[in-house]
Amino acid sequence: MQVTEPISSPWQASLALGFARRDDATILARRDHRGPLRVQKALYPEGPEVCHAIVLHPPAGIAGGDQLDIRIEADAGAHALLTTPGAGKWYRSGGAQSSQQVQVKVGAGATAEWLPQESIVFSGAQATMRTTVELEHGACFTGVETICFGRRASGETFERGRLRLATDIRSEGRLLWRERGVIGGDSPLLNSPIGMAGFSVCSTVLAAGVKLTPETLAACRAAGSREAGAQWGVSLLPQLLVGRYLGHSAEAAREWLMQLWAALRPAMSGREAVAPRIWNT
Repeated sequence: MQVTEPISSPWQASLALGFARRDDATILARRDHRGPLRVQKALYPEGPEVCHAIVLHPPAGIAGGDQLDIRIEADAGAHALLTTPGAGKWYRSGGAQSSQQVQVKVGAGATAEWLPQESIVFSGAQATMRTTVELEHGACFTGVETICFGRRASGETFERGRLRLATDIRSEGRLLWRERGVIGGDSPLLNSPIGMAGFSVCSTVLAAGVKLTPETLAACRAAGSREAGAQWGVSLLPQLLVGRYLGHSAEAAREWLMQLWAALRPAMSGREAVAPRIWNT
């Protein structure tokens, strides 16, 4: 049966956020939006030094043809943490491409943490996710991307559709990381040992702009999971740490992420890891 596009027009939405250092506090100094992307207020569960923000997409899912553009700037010395209120959903499409572009600029000595909750890619989705990070001198960035292929709880596997991934991280103009991926519902990568290895959940953690001690690296590698059969690992490159998790449980992937983040964050910013409260709702 042929899948047709809904009659409603696709969303063209954008959100631009700017975080600035004011004395000993980080404030949400700039907030511009178009379409259904919002940040309602700045939150300070760690005190005034770190500004938390929850990026809201009221439609709750991304349908065929939707285009989301998120731009985040942390000015010199600022510290911002951003997350989402729940899992993002990429719905099936009759052919129209959907995309989300995230651009992060981190000023000198600033820290930005982009920690969205998982993205569920429905069978039949046509999705593109792009992330671009630019760091100035002394800046730090931590980002996570967790993807669930299909809706395992409903018995759905990722049999149709295509997901395109692109991530670039630069420090003072020098490329630290570039990754490109295309995974289709008929792709051998879904079952290949160099791809998804038959798993339905993949989580990637990227931490840039910090030099880790051997002790911190060992603590990061000690992060584990109770999920039976899951695989994970941590690699250290110049100015960049890469963590990977493969399994079938988004909850188990988050538990692994929290352990890794708890070991990593004190070295990144001198602060203990404090999970956003929205993750508990």
